[in-house]
Amino acid sequence: MTALDPATGNITLSTGSLGGTKTVTIHTTKSTMLRRYAANSVKFDDAKVAPIDQIKVGDQLRARGAKNEDGTTMDAEEVVSGTFRNLAGQIVAVDTAANTLTLKDSISKQTVVVRVTQDAQVRKLPPEFAQRIAARLKNAAAGGIPGAAAVAGGASGENARERSNGQSGGGGMGPGGGGPGRGFRNGGPPDIQQILSRIPPANLSDLQKGDVIMIVSTEGDSAGTVDAITMLAGVEPILTAAPNATQAMMLSPWTLGSGNAEAAANP
Repeated sequence: MTALDPATGNITLSTGSLGGTKTVTIHTTKSTMLRRYAANSVKFDDAKVAPIDQIKVGDQLRARGAKNEDGTTMDAEEVVSGTFRNLAGQIVAVDTAANTLTLKDSISKQTVVVRVTQDAQVRKLPPEFAQRIAARLKNAAAGGIPGAAAVAGGASGENARERSNGQSGGGGMGPGGGGPGRGFRNGGPPDIQQILSRIPPANLSDLQKGDVIMIVSTEGDSAGTVDAITMLAGVEPILTAAPNATQAMMLSPWTLGSGNAEAAANP
């Protein structure tokens, strides 16, 4: 989210794609349902009704409603927003008894304690997948594709609603056929969320000191401890190929929750 005008109820989003950056204006009214993720919860069900002035620049946001023909504006029926952190770096320590790991974040250069609860989505990329993704990122960058680093997840996507069948959605992730190779776009970078959806879940015990991981987490508590929402291991080749990948938000928190978040319509 790049701008907010509480007086008019307008919210401005910036979304990344292979074609570059797209600006979308979300129109809200008094009848728009506004929800906000709890500061240290990864569950959509924990999102609370909150006034528009609680939304902050830099937040991630999704909305459900009617868009105009070119997708630059939406009259929102429902909006859910949240503040999330993107972390990437090397694991310093793993404590399986406490369900935590300590990460040396390459962005802030600080160590961060990360809780890995049963709600966290944990995946570990097979080496061949990581190499393929890295190669695609290198090729996209070499070819000058605009927005090549912002290749997946739609971190500032504009769609959310509760879903009754209990399947997770958003960011291109969800159930369906096809093998784990799906998610590689012809001529461009891969859709990370499609790939994640087809990799078997991993556990904290599958990780060890020295592993390089990417994480989307909650904002954190007063002690600085954060809860992992999405965690991806085996990413060292990716971060080597695209050092700014995490800053471009390759992972999206919208792929997780209680399974009730759904992309009602892609931007």
